[in-house]
Amino acid sequence: MLDDGFLRIARIGGSDRTVSKGQHVTVHADEPVQGVIGQTAIHLRNPEKEQYDEITGQFVDIGVSDADEARERVEIGDPVTFSTDFQELAGDRIAARGVDNRAGTWAAAEGLRRAAERDVDATVYAVSTVQEEVGLRGAQMVGVDLDDVDAFVAVDVTHATDNPDVDPERCGPVELGAGPVIGRGSANHSALVDLARDAAAGQIDVQLQAAGSRTGTDADAFYTARGGVPSLTVSIPNRYMHTPVEVVDLGDLDAVAALLAAVADGTADAAPFVVDV
Repeated sequence: MLDDGFLRIARIGGSDRTVSKGQHVTVHADEPVQGVIGQTAIHLRNPEKEQYDEITGQFVDIGVSDADEARERVEIGDPVTFSTDFQELAGDRIAARGVDNRAGTWAAAEGLRRAAERDVDATVYAVSTVQEEVGLRGAQMVGVDLDDVDAFVAVDVTHATDNPDVDPERCGPVELGAGPVIGRGSANHSALVDLARDAAAGQIDVQLQAAGSRTGTDADAFYTARGGVPSLTVSIPNRYMHTPVEVVDLGDLDAVAALLAAVADGTADAAPFVVDV
């Protein structure tokens, strides 16, 4: 907190410093406090020195004149979020902040509901983890807390590469609206990959994505839990990840939920998950 009442901020997880300036934000104090992340007017900036300030070099303006006024409204450590509204785009596309990974939470919960509707012959848990962005900590807790787990499926988002600024040959290809993305490699157990592909066959369009040394999801913590648990990443294509305007296709969310239920339905026949070597 500065003497003139502006608030300094720090990054939580993968906040993108290139899109934060000029945004409306909410400071989650005892009562929500509205503010903006300051951006100097284009008329006053030196175009030869244009650069993106680190998050720690940016500030929130809540409209007060000094630090005393600011302290009456906020405290050090109050979290700050973008205030972008949910928007419906054309067709089944939506845009919102925090789609990563609220979309995954919805898909997991809906997948559980559909598995229950099918009366699957398996015990299924749907868990929403915390602090994935800062070290997979929720996944580490779940990996210890759940006993006798045969497999984990991490539901997350992955980068859609079908917008003009992304080179699909380097990052993809992954298309919005083309269905769930099944990970292969790294933490993704090949027997679970086969189960997911078999469960989708002829019913659900899926895409494949290779993972090298890590998936970047909770699966990286799940698969080492309890001495090793077969794990799989199922992802939702997402444009503009870690910005206030993430875009997903509702058809992909529905298809992920359907795939999770189908995987749960096939688990009894596919388990135990082993690989012949």
